[in-house]
Amino acid sequence: MHFADAKGILTNNHGFCGMNIYRGCTHGCVYCDSRSECYQFTHPFEDVEVKRNAPDLLRRTLKSKRKKCMIGTGSMSDSYMHCEKDLKLTRQCLEIIHEYGFGVSLLTKSDLVLRDTDILEKINDRAKCVVQMTLTTYDDDLCSILEPHVCNTKRRIEVLKEMNRRGIPTMVWLTPILPFINDTRENIEPILCACVEAKVKGIVTYGMGMTLREGDREYFYDALDRHFPGVKDRYIRKFGYAYELMSPNNKELMTCLRKVCRDNGIMSSWEDCFRYLNEFPDKNNQISIFDLNNEL
Repeated sequence: MHFADAKGILTNNHGFCGMNIYRGCTHGCVYCDSRSECYQFTHPFEDVEVKRNAPDLLRRTLKSKRKKCMIGTGSMSDSYMHCEKDLKLTRQCLEIIHEYGFGVSLLTKSDLVLRDTDILEKINDRAKCVVQMTLTTYDDDLCSILEPHVCNTKRRIEVLKEMNRRGIPTMVWLTPILPFINDTRENIEPILCACVEAKVKGIVTYGMGMTLREGDREYFYDALDRHFPGVKDRYIRKFGYAYELMSPNNKELMTCLRKVCRDNGIMSSWEDCFRYLNEFPDKNNQISIFDLNNEL
């Protein structure tokens, strides 16, 4: 890893702020879109750039913001990659978010997030906190190939259950689903059952498939050659150089997902999920039990 001083820390998108403390990742996921050339990395992807001044930037930014909002993190680079264990920059930023009364929605694949449950609970009590986990495959052996340097799916499910036990709402990103590899009912159904057991609020998916762009396509195809001989040729024949690679089983698997979500009160459309993630609660206007007692 290497350190850098960032000029800014928050991006604003229609009132929802995004934050990336790190640039690059060490999880080693074979399908990672963040490797794409369009993101213009000037350093090796695994040589994580650490925005060492992120807490100071965040404090100055939130101190000057007049309107509270949700702050999302983890979409480009996981906020809980390996270096966070020692650096604790994510934790410092969470403490600042709580101090200024903002909400947070974080996306991760790491059980290191459990370290910060104390501050996540405080944020959720004062404003709102949503913990999101990416789940792609239920099979531990396959998980170790697709996502080699991060905890497996079953451990992530334990994290979701612990967050629910603490009253922190959760969501699951069921993506990407790789054609000819994990796009089966045998893989999807147990993940959906685990989501029901963990009482997640919603499941985010754009269909059962994946995307490939220049930069991540080469990395992904190299992994296919190493772990799934012959599958790269199937991809090339089926998809060519398309950006969106939808599973031949998409219709069947999406029908299964929607039924499970409908039967268990789980949000399944990405529109509903993002509306929930972006919505900042006005807890100051909620009537407390003390207000009710005074009125009576």
